[in-house]
Amino acid sequence: MASLSFSSVMAKPSGRDFRQCRRQSLARPSRVGFRVSASEGQAEPDLSVTVNGLHMPNPFVIGSGPPGTNYTVMKRAFDEGWGAVIAKTVSLEADKVINVTPRYARLRAGGNGSAKGPVIGWENIELISDRPLETMLKEFKQLKEEYPDRILIASIMEEYNKAAWEELIDRVEQTGVDAFEINFSCPHGMPERKMGAAVGQDCALLEEICGWINAKATVPVWAKMTPNITDITQILMENIWKLFEDLNIYSCQHVWREANRNADCIAKKDPARVALKSGCEGVAAINTIMSVMGIDLKTLRPEPCVEGYSTPGGYSCKAVHPIALGKVMNIAKMMKSEFGEGYSLSGIGGVETGGDAAEFILLGANTVQVCTGVMMHGYGLVKKLCSDLTEFMKMHNFSTIEDFRGASLEYFTTHTDLVQRQQEAIRQRKAIKKGLQSDKDWTGDGFVKESESMVSN
Repeated sequence: MASLSFSSVMAKPSGRDFRQCRRQSLARPSRVGFRVSASEGQAEPDLSVTVNGLHMPNPFVIGSGPPGTNYTVMKRAFDEGWGAVIAKTVSLEADKVINVTPRYARLRAGGNGSAKGPVIGWENIELISDRPLETMLKEFKQLKEEYPDRILIASIMEEYNKAAWEELIDRVEQTGVDAFEINFSCPHGMPERKMGAAVGQDCALLEEICGWINAKATVPVWAKMTPNITDITQILMENIWKLFEDLNIYSCQHVWREANRNADCIAKKDPARVALKSGCEGVAAINTIMSVMGIDLKTLRPEPCVEGYSTPGGYSCKAVHPIALGKVMNIAKMMKSEFGEGYSLSGIGGVETGGDAAEFILLGANTVQVCTGVMMHGYGLVKKLCSDLTEFMKMHNFSTIEDFRGASLEYFTTHTDLVQRQQEAIRQRKAIKKGLQSDKDWTGDGFVKESESMVSN
């Protein structure tokens, strides 16, 4: 297959130029158009990607967390060949952040308390960076001076305070970082300060804060979304009762108008839509899933156990991969139908192989983030990821990431459509039996084989 090369139709701003675009106008810079032309002789697939004007040698990004917690480890990530690094989340007042130890717990395939089998689940109760902001800023600046052509993304999170968000954005931008990832999704720690998932779960709050951020930031902004969306009925009742408490100020008409507005946002179950409509250039999904890792059946205490106690934390690793794929698929379809080109999607969740990454890209992701995988396998994991992805691309004769990005989206449909498609296929096969057609066909003697006859993989 002839390889595909892309030549620019119009000038696309670099990460630095993007800042100037932001300063001149709050309107989104237009995405570059590409001509597709054939060229022969490309020996190896090209893993490089350009996302929101940021060029990366490969789509593999260090996810925000311990692998990006200080200069030493971020430097190591660049040296090993990661496409980009997202630093651990920073805020203005690091002295309010107090971590505990132990703060991780693992789940092995062997089950509760097992010391055998591969690790399939990882829980953390870790907070954002507890290092002074000024220290982190100096290290951001040093990294950009030493690696001017590599992509460094700052993850930031603040309280519900416009001035604080503006100050944080301004101070971080002065270090030369290439983009922001906004942490709207940390599932534990400081919800009372309206930080992390407390914002990502509240569409009205999310819209307002995204407005503040995008009015101030002059580099691309990604919104990192939470999968922990509270039950819709609970949110509706809380909003309705809160509004009724304000009846002494507002009329009933206002109450129901506001309730319906919140209901419309929540019913769509997609804060990612709100973030993009509020000016963000990209979305990252998913952050960790709220969980309880398990109970020690000897001590009857929860894990991770801190002085005999614990708290729910964020679940990651291989076990969350299918959930993450489902969320990314939904976001990608929404972005494709409602926003078109020019916006980016970063897939996160259980990536340990190039095949895991390929699945995210096939569902529309531009980049793929890895955090827990690095904690388990080290920074050298990127070499395996690149090798695996290269082999996958060779197998399918793909020359670039764009050749297959989003290629699997079209194969998702509704269950009603699946029924119709199968009925039509059955008619076309002239009733050649494959699997069971009705619940009445199950038998006791052949139950296992009948089950297997309807498994697709």
